[in-house]
Amino acid sequence: MILIRSLLFTAFFYGWSTLVALLMTPLLLAPRAWLVVGLRLWGKVAVAALAVICDLKIEVRGREHLPDGAALIAAKHQCMFDTMAPFAFLPDACLVLKQELTKIPFYGWYALKDRNIVVDRSGHAAALRKLVTDSRERLAEARQLMIFPEGHRMAPGEAPDYKPGVAALYRDLGMPCTPMATNSGVHWPAHGFIRKPGVMVFEFLEPIPAGLKRGAFMAELERRIETASNALLAEGI
Repeated sequence: MILIRSLLFTAFFYGWSTLVALLMTPLLLAPRAWLVVGLRLWGKVAVAALAVICDLKIEVRGREHLPDGAALIAAKHQCMFDTMAPFAFLPDACLVLKQELTKIPFYGWYALKDRNIVVDRSGHAAALRKLVTDSRERLAEARQLMIFPEGHRMAPGEAPDYKPGVAALYRDLGMPCTPMATNSGVHWPAHGFIRKPGVMVFEFLEPIPAGLKRGAFMAELERRIETASNALLAEGI
């Protein structure tokens, strides 16, 4: 049954995504706010389809830890859906993406139109400076900036590998950082198309206050995210 449901969802998801991508093409010439509405609709329908077809529900915990406007969010990354779900439950998400993703037709066009932040990971110090500059601009628009500190998907329970980009943002932006834990990889594995039933949780944790030294910040960020993510895995939901 899981195999059949997964096949049905995969067919629906890519069909729905293709339809939305084609219908939203004129929005590339429209104000960005119009595109935000389309992306939110796309995300909400995908979330609903997971529940109906795969018996996989999305639960968002810790909303009280999110400010109403600008926010810096450091999120655990376990599956592709982590980059889609925020459009369904954040007012105006802005993702930090690797440059290679912008070369994907439609996805890359909309990512650029939505003014997500693109990082050239081969750019080193220059890339970090641009990351901070772009982030300041997006936060001035009261957006929720989401960065995946590990830079790529990690399997549930795999040893963490946190990169320095988030520390540069935390230091130079001078604002609190809200960690986000998840168990998404249990239900949407990084490889294959099986979608396992249960509850996919995205949990916002208590913000880390501004002003910590780099080492202390990175240690606290990793501790909070990994502890909460492992606790979600232990729930077995």
